[in-house]
Amino acid sequence: MCGIVGYIGSRPVLAVLLEGLRRLEYRGYDSAGVVFWEGETLKAIKSKGKVYNLEEKIYQEKLNPSSPGLGHTRWATHGEPSEFNAHPHFDCEKKIAVVHNGIIENYYDLKKFLKEKGHKFISETDTEVVAHLIEECLRETPTFFHAFMRAINLLEGAFALACISLEEPDKIYVARWQSPLVVGFGEGENFIASDIPALLSFTRRVIYLDDGEWGVITKDRAHFYDFHGNTREKLVHYVSWDLASAEKGGFPHFMLKEIYEQPEALKQTLLGRLNLSQKRIDFYYDGLSPEFFNNLERIYLVACGTSYHACLVGKYLWEKVVPWPIEVEIASEFRYRQTPLHERSLLVVLSQSGETADTLACVKIAKARGAKVLSICNVVGSSIARESDVVLYTQAGPEISVASTKAFTSQVLMLIMLSVFFAELFHSSSVEETVKALINLPSQTKMLLDKVHPFIREVAIEWHGASNFLYLGRNILYPIALEGALKLKEISYIHAEGYAAGEMKHGPIALVDEKFPIILLTAKELGIIHEKTISNAEEIKARRGPLLVLTTEGTSELADKCNAIFYLPSTIYALIPILYVIPLQLLAYEIANFKGCDIDKPRNLAKSVTVE
Repeated sequence: MCGIVGYIGSRPVLAVLLEGLRRLEYRGYDSAGVVFWEGETLKAIKSKGKVYNLEEKIYQEKLNPSSPGLGHTRWATHGEPSEFNAHPHFDCEKKIAVVHNGIIENYYDLKKFLKEKGHKFISETDTEVVAHLIEECLRETPTFFHAFMRAINLLEGAFALACISLEEPDKIYVARWQSPLVVGFGEGENFIASDIPALLSFTRRVIYLDDGEWGVITKDRAHFYDFHGNTREKLVHYVSWDLASAEKGGFPHFMLKEIYEQPEALKQTLLGRLNLSQKRIDFYYDGLSPEFFNNLERIYLVACGTSYHACLVGKYLWEKVVPWPIEVEIASEFRYRQTPLHERSLLVVLSQSGETADTLACVKIAKARGAKVLSICNVVGSSIARESDVVLYTQAGPEISVASTKAFTSQVLMLIMLSVFFAELFHSSSVEETVKALINLPSQTKMLLDKVHPFIREVAIEWHGASNFLYLGRNILYPIALEGALKLKEISYIHAEGYAAGEMKHGPIALVDEKFPIILLTAKELGIIHEKTISNAEEIKARRGPLLVLTTEGTSELADKCNAIFYLPSTIYALIPILYVIPLQLLAYEIANFKGCDIDKPRNLAKSVTVE
């Protein structure tokens, strides 16, 4: 998830690009760069870190810039955050400059092909392949127009692309496949961006590229095509948002925006790992091979907070498919215990930021004792990623709100994919059903969000005045009960507990009365466990406790035992946690919103916990 901005017109090009990048920095902030015309050449300036660092570098140079120009702020996927990995990227002769958002899944094969043709690469990124690919296509096609179209048809994965070239100095070329791109229109000037906020200081007239479309932008006009070269007519939209709303995509809070970004975050996490042709999971591009798991005796899943809850989900999944014991540990406890880590141990650590102090300490201890380390995190080049033997990046994109939502579901998805990987590795069993469910997961979560939100809002209206909540779940839904309670505590400051439903009669049942709301999670896919959970509903009803039930379609026996019930779509066992946590995220959000809390920045909390 990166930020792209482009301009062609008579304004000072760097002023436009930097303003756009500042508005898009929430999409990526590990490096930034610009490219523009200076005389008869293309001039690029790049910097590691935030846009502020790029501005400082630009102001120190004597420049004579003119348009067209492109800017980019990066959320790294391939290659660590650095100046040479920052966009834009060039071809061999520095006649073509490209910026890119997304992942080129077949970049390895393309890079190998282009190297054989004599192309020289200077970065670790997948994006640089695009510039060289266009250059190569120019050798075989008569015009830049045809070379660009041919190149984008050779790309696999997800991409929003913008390109300028010495071949056609009065044009910006753009293309979209599964990654957003917007074109803005002015008088004698035009703009491009990956999101609306970058444009609103200059224009409110925009068109949205659809998947499989590309275009040629000049200062006076824009032409659009499908990937076969057929002309596409596009409708111009007028944007009525103000800038503050636009940065949040029209949502009142970043947390709600990020809840609704989960279908896209899940899709990005699947990209490059879901082998559709062979119906399997492949971590080849992540550098994870079956040999990595040779000679193990035990696996430790270690994390803090929300990531710890993801680890608990992982234990339920992995115990079914791996031949070793699985231990789940809180990092702040694990680091101070005399755990028998050695060279036949595997430490799997989860961290959204990759900088969590307690988790990082566990990684260093494990490495010192000869254990292998596999990390799952969301920030390329972070400390935990650098210390790990293998790192799997979730690709959820930047998460601004302190309370984690899309990072959590992306972590759980990564653990699900690893469980599929293990099933093939150790059992040689068919995983086609799971892969099919994973393909449908992003669209399934999108439909769920649209359906469940109005229902949750009504529940929040009724219950936001309560002082205590209890969340109950069994088996794989027990960690989701813990996560639902944590979300409510974090942003609404209401006391809430997550509990294993079977333990209710061993203490918490004493708390049940007419003013003590209880959230009960169950699914018919859990079999006998589901039947046992129905008994918990009976016990709550007998004590007149307000009860909200989340269960799967086709469960009729709970309707008369609760105050409110929502039926989630049926799914396979592995995907239950992702579907069930979404209503709980919304419930925490809506209750906090009715209470007037500072949702994105709750008191006493920080996004990245880099101290003990």
